[in-house]
Amino acid sequence: MGKSMEQTDVRSSEEEQQDQPREQELPPGDPRDGYVERTSAEVPEGKEPKAAAAPQPTEIQRLRAERDALFERLARLQAEFDNYRKRAARENSDFRDYAVADAAKSLLPVIDNFSLALKNADNTEEFKRGVELIHKQLQDLLQKLNVQRVPAKGEPFDPRVHEAIEMVESDAVPDNHVLDELAAGYRIKDRLLRPAMVRVAKKIG
Repeated sequence: MGKSMEQTDVRSSEEEQQDQPREQELPPGDPRDGYVERTSAEVPEGKEPKAAAAPQPTEIQRLRAERDALFERLARLQAEFDNYRKRAARENSDFRDYAVADAAKSLLPVIDNFSLALKNADNTEEFKRGVELIHKQLQDLLQKLNVQRVPAKGEPFDPRVHEAIEMVESDAVPDNHVLDELAAGYRIKDRLLRPAMVRVAKKIG
């Protein structure tokens, strides 16, 4: 009876050991890699592995110096950009103020001829020649400024460059053509300054 109980106790102890989880067995280390495996019992007290070392004071100083240099560079760039913006605004203002200076200077001789023509207003022939001279000067000035006259009389009506004042029945020109020009139109290259004011012919009947 006692022997049977001892066998039962031994069997129960073996079953408990089998039920307990076994630690995963690792392959033996390679002595060539220079690593010596130690158990926790073999590690001397007070020699636990150390965490990563904190930055040294010299490293912190270096990082602070780099930060200060970046801030200084940023402040300098901001100041340079602000100066550039102010200079550009001033140049744009000057350009707007003096953009017509050359054109105004070219008009001065025309004004002089107007004054001379008015002095000779009593002399019809002299006055006429003076007005003709002024007209020619103005046409030459517009040409120098690349201002071109819009073709109108006898041309097909084009709403992009012509403004019809009235439609007139006429056979002097083909239907829907400019019969007469009331005011000349002008443009600079592809930009229209003013459309030509015209009368447009329409077919009689």
